[in-house]
Amino acid sequence: MSMGILNLDKNRKTIVGVGSALVDLLAFEPDAFIESLGVQKGGMQLVDSSGMDTLISKIQSPPVIVPGGSACNTAIGVGRLGGRARFVGKLGRDHFGEMFAAGLKDSGVEPVLFVSERPTGRVLSVVTPDAQRSMFTFLGAAAELSPDEVTPDCFQDAAVVHVEGYLLYSRELISAVLSSAREAGALVSLDLASFNVVNENKDFLQEIIQEQVDILIANQDEAKAYTGHEDGDNALKTLSEGVEIAALKLGPGGSLISHQGRKTVVKAMGTGYAVDTTGAGDLWASGFLYGLVSGFSVEKSGALASACGYEVCQVVGAGIPEKGWRCIRKLL
Repeated sequence: MSMGILNLDKNRKTIVGVGSALVDLLAFEPDAFIESLGVQKGGMQLVDSSGMDTLISKIQSPPVIVPGGSACNTAIGVGRLGGRARFVGKLGRDHFGEMFAAGLKDSGVEPVLFVSERPTGRVLSVVTPDAQRSMFTFLGAAAELSPDEVTPDCFQDAAVVHVEGYLLYSRELISAVLSSAREAGALVSLDLASFNVVNENKDFLQEIIQEQVDILIANQDEAKAYTGHEDGDNALKTLSEGVEIAALKLGPGGSLISHQGRKTVVKAMGTGYAVDTTGAGDLWASGFLYGLVSGFSVEKSGALASACGYEVCQVVGAGIPEKGWRCIRKLL
């Protein structure tokens, strides 16, 4: 028996996020801070432990600390929407790891967490006055998630396995995730994560998208890096090649979604004003995937995605408060 446009077994409703178990450290700094580091604003840079300590020593005030990681944020969003959610990742035996695991359970997410002797990973998200966030990532224990650990059992009864593009830095791992998801009978959703990730892994990325991805999600910068097109329609056309569904997020411009050659235009919600864009794409994916797995149309799934993306931009960090979730649930 099938359900909605994805032709899923009606008994499969779990959305499983796979990615880096990270704690977000949110800091607000002027543009000059990013310029002084010599990096492009809006991207993601990998750093080691000492590099992270150096960056934290340079920020003006203590950072706000919240559970994070792209696929984790998406799983938490699904859980808060009332969906069945699971997260697969690896963390350390430390306070940050305990905080991370507790955050999953509080949000209704089933944890499948492996443990390392290395410290739990951290991301310093530097938010500039335009609400853009630039990320500096120390993977820590997250980098030790092994291909041998991610088996089909992790994806039992999964409708969709949602993979963050950051896993492309470990090609053996992402290959294991994709093959195990397939073996378990789940569809695969891939978020391209960052233009840096796309630029550094383009050939491999094209290979896995053509062969093993069903749902592809990208923002404008990522889509341009992958397709070479700045124009939304042309970028969407290239993104949709070889996949069932392609979604192009346009920020305040809404989104474009392609399904079986048909383009759907989804309007953005609200005024477009953002306090902080941390987690915007992750929570957009929460709403979109929850909608698809629930049997909603592309249009309604896109509208739910826009609502989640809008509400998370009204607060600092990737956690939508209960007031925001009440507004989102009205769409359901």
